Amino acid sequence: MFTQFRKLASALRAPTAEERESAYLNGSLDRIDLEYRQRQVDRGMFRKGF
Repeated sequence: MFTQFRKLASALRAPTAEERESAYLNGSLDRIDLEYRQRQVDRGMFRKGF
């Protein structure tokens, strides 16, 4: 019972800033795009509050 609840809770949780940054960087197409995305992450693109 509790394992089902844990699975449901983990499925509904929002991704962390680190997970969003990682997914964004992993989506780069080439080295130039990766460097551009790294600069955006370094500027705090994902760390701003909504």
